[in-house]
Amino acid sequence: MRFNYDVIVVGAGHAGCEAAAAAANLGSRTLLITMDMNKIAQMSCNPAVGGIAKGQIVREIDALGGFMGIVTDRTAIQFRMLNRSKGPAMWSPRAQSDRVKFMAAWHEVLDHIPNVCIWQDLVTRLLLDETGRCVTGVKTILGVEFHASSVVLTNGTFLNGLMHIGRVQFPGGRMAEPSSSGLTEQLVSLGMRSDRMKTGTPVRIDGRSVHFEELTEQSGEHDFRKFSYLDTVQRELKSLSCWTLFTNEACHKVLYEGLPDAPLYNGQIKSIGPRYCPSIETKIVTFADKTQHQLFLEPEGESTNEYYLNGFSSSLPFEIQLRALQQISAFRDIQPYRPGYAIEYDFFDPTQLYHSLETKKIGNLFFAGQINGTTGYEEAAGQGIIAGINAHLKCNNGEPFILTRDEAYIGVLIDDLVTKGVDEPYRMFTSRAEYRILLRQDNADMRLTEKAHNLGLADKYRYKLLREKKDAIDAIVSFAENYSLKPFQINHVLVSLDTAPLSHGCKLIEIIKRPQVRLGDVINVLPDLQELLSRIPKGRNEEIMEAAEILMKYSGYIKREQQIATKINRLEHIMIRGKFNYESIQSLSTEARQKLKRIDPETIAHASRIPGISPNDINILLVLLGR
Repeated sequence: MRFNYDVIVVGAGHAGCEAAAAAANLGSRTLLITMDMNKIAQMSCNPAVGGIAKGQIVREIDALGGFMGIVTDRTAIQFRMLNRSKGPAMWSPRAQSDRVKFMAAWHEVLDHIPNVCIWQDLVTRLLLDETGRCVTGVKTILGVEFHASSVVLTNGTFLNGLMHIGRVQFPGGRMAEPSSSGLTEQLVSLGMRSDRMKTGTPVRIDGRSVHFEELTEQSGEHDFRKFSYLDTVQRELKSLSCWTLFTNEACHKVLYEGLPDAPLYNGQIKSIGPRYCPSIETKIVTFADKTQHQLFLEPEGESTNEYYLNGFSSSLPFEIQLRALQQISAFRDIQPYRPGYAIEYDFFDPTQLYHSLETKKIGNLFFAGQINGTTGYEEAAGQGIIAGINAHLKCNNGEPFILTRDEAYIGVLIDDLVTKGVDEPYRMFTSRAEYRILLRQDNADMRLTEKAHNLGLADKYRYKLLREKKDAIDAIVSFAENYSLKPFQINHVLVSLDTAPLSHGCKLIEIIKRPQVRLGDVINVLPDLQELLSRIPKGRNEEIMEAAEILMKYSGYIKREQQIATKINRLEHIMIRGKFNYESIQSLSTEARQKLKRIDPETIAHASRIPGISPNDINILLVLLGR
């Protein structure tokens, strides 16, 4: 048995799995330590991946050579593209997965990475060098010591986890799983700041007790779309529907009766929960004027009766949860598997991290996932792959791998965390990205795969697919820019699409830019275009056509946003870390001096994004740099 590794990853949730896979595939001997090998990549909350902005993160993980997209495609039981009524910058893929098969598929992935070893145990302490400022390994509850050049902590909700169901409290990181103690206390003793957060999960329901005839069916889509850019991954499981329903006033009345015993309202829970995913008791209090709230009943798998009730997260006493649900007609005979519950856990202020996700106080120690104050599988996995990459690079004296805000949603996520910190569980939204026209779900491979290939993470086959896609898109755009259309060729198509016919000839691209016209609408009347598209590898032509069409329709917006990003990026190259004693710069505001000292920004651009830092403060720093 080996006790010495290059990288140790603690925790096998979504962050830990991506971190271990990335470090190992880059060449580091990697140990993944988990409490339970049967719960690798457990979907602790809903059995779904993706969604608004989250779907873009999953595609970025895939473009970098990660596995969340691949595993999701293999285990999906429903796939949908959200926000199709809006522009492509807002399109977000989302899939329901088979929870058990998702875990099994991730376990299989890790088992087939030669550099990954898995050890089932509970880490209670970090091992440090003689200075106490650099991590050298970990010690487990069994007393086993493992040594490594880099350690990645992805502890999720397990650090001093405390679960709540009404007035009942008990330690745990998830239902029926123990919490973890020791690490928080050690890190705090080393000078790191920690705090508490809260999250929750809803009741799980036996589908045999539900009157589905009274619900509204929400089926999936059946087209070419999936998460992975690879052409070898397909959705294999049968498609299942989700179902929508609403609470009612009778349900709310029962919920109100339970508020005195609600941990969120009787003082039992003092930490902050996710504002964008509130519990049902928070909804009825915050939105007291509403007589109903929408719920989503989601299948947990292809061959199980278990359903997840999205929108009904709760820590109320079980009997209150049950009685409230029974007031909904479709749930009058409801048979739950287990109640909803809340969980409080420790996290660490992420402004204590560099953009590489290495901690500032302890060298070679990286954090990823909910330990940084985030919520969501996708946010965790996005941090995990970056932490795994940088843990490997740190072992090999490489430069940190950092994604900027105009390169990836993952870049936005990490920059927000380390620059602004968190005062509630952080969830990604498209509105958080100022360059979302550049950060579309269709082009994550164009943005990131070459970077990953240069690192050695994206393999040759993935890079080959990227080059083929780029060449095909360039060929389609070039054809449209140069092909001259005559009115007799296209007018009958335009009239059928309810858009103005041509009075004179024009280039094809001018027709494609019309909102009513899709590239597929004109193929049949343009044999030259048919011949060009026939050369695109089979099975990829629809995705490539869509990507080319987006580039043509939105070229003006894309170009303008790229120019803005280029201008702002100049400030990203003005390095300031270590160049100022901020306390001595009296021309800065007191708030600016305090925040600049605490966060110690890497660049002028980083400093400009710190809340409370004004344009005048930035101008002062630029003047001082000039001197």
